Amino acid sequence: MYVGRFVVVGPEVAAYRVSSRSFPNRKIIERDGALTVGPTEDAPETDNPYISYNCARRVERDSTERARDGQPRADAAVVGNGSHVDPITEKLQLGYPARDALAESLLALDYEKDDYDTPRIAGVVGSEENGGAYVGTVRKDALLVREVTEPTLVATYEKDAPEPFDFAAETASVAATAAYDLDFEHAVCAAGVARTDDGFEFAVENGDGN
Repeated sequence: MYVGRFVVVGPEVAAYRVSSRSFPNRKIIERDGALTVGPTEDAPETDNPYISYNCARRVERDSTERARDGQPRADAAVVGNGSHVDPITEKLQLGYPARDALAESLLALDYEKDDYDTPRIAGVVGSEENGGAYVGTVRKDALLVREVTEPTLVATYEKDAPEPFDFAAETASVAATAAYDLDFEHAVCAAGVARTDDGFEFAVENGDGN
């Protein structure tokens, strides 16, 4: 089954996978504290605006708490399939509840205006203290945002409404690899996010063991 890009969001872990028939020449890199989807060195040139974007970011509100490296401790993380990841993160950093940050950003940017009216999908992993975990999508016909109490999947095609999903990963690296290996067609690359005692960790699976 081809479901396109998808996110899986659990109370403490999340994953995002790029699945593509049209643009397989992409990878995820870590840059400036975010995970970014972009073309590989051998990818053909394109003016498609949906090819490159941040797919995962940490939310670091002003806080006296510090991680081991001295940086503010991240208290949430965002995953998603496009440029809406940035405004969701920014709203959370301003103190918006996760549900509102998802709903307002998805509604503002709306579904992708491509040949398939591709939905935008996103998730937030936080904690009970800062609003919990949520998953959302905006399609041509609906805006759906759901609180997450168990692993939940939403994809751009076929599975385009949030649904419970068997996903037992507990670390970022396991989440990235598990998402990449799921039995959905045309895997390209994947990202994993997990809450730890020291904030949020990221991991990448580009299909080459990295």
